[in-house]
Amino acid sequence: MPAPISLLIADGQELIRYGLRAMLAGTDIRIVGEAENAASALMLAKKHKPTAVLLDVALPGGDAFELAAKISKLQAGPRVIFLTALDNPTYMARARAVGAAHCLLKDFGQRELIAAVENAAAGAAGAASGYFGRVTASLATRQQGPALDAGLSPRESQVLAHVAYGLSNEEIAWSLGISVETVKEHVQNMLRKLAMHDRTQAAVWAVRSGVV
Repeated sequence: MPAPISLLIADGQELIRYGLRAMLAGTDIRIVGEAENAASALMLAKKHKPTAVLLDVALPGGDAFELAAKISKLQAGPRVIFLTALDNPTYMARARAVGAAHCLLKDFGQRELIAAVENAAAGAAGAASGYFGRVTASLATRQQGPALDAGLSPRESQVLAHVAYGLSNEEIAWSLGISVETVKEHVQNMLRKLAMHDRTQAAVWAVRSGVV
């Protein structure tokens, strides 16, 4: 018999926390704690060692994505599922960069929520669907036609996709498992080959060319 799934809820709004509790009532998912800010979320994650964490991207008290990276590195290795009210591709890309299992828009239903938690707990690869799944797929590929046609290498093409979503060098490094210095080198080469002066120009070109 599989071990029960323990879950930490981290959201600044009491109404949202109440709604999540109600949606998960009667399931095999056990809520072990609730946090209303970043500091309490990290403290409770260390204390309870949950299987998974539901984390609002707008959680008060700090950068939720940096918090997720810290939580994921804890000994128990909790899987993070982001919650967001905004259909923002940068949020999705940042979530993917820090290794989140999913990023759910807050219009999800009970079945989608339970599936996301169960898949995260099982470490199911490729289980993410919807908008997050599409962003994840676009960041994972190294074969971007327009970028390759412009002379970029497959890795430079992949870095360009990350830049287009607004990720920092540090976040790109987390996402791709390479050093920040290597990311900087790829960005410099990318800008030179595209004959562009900065990341903003490259991002606009990537969107207009269909790279992302």
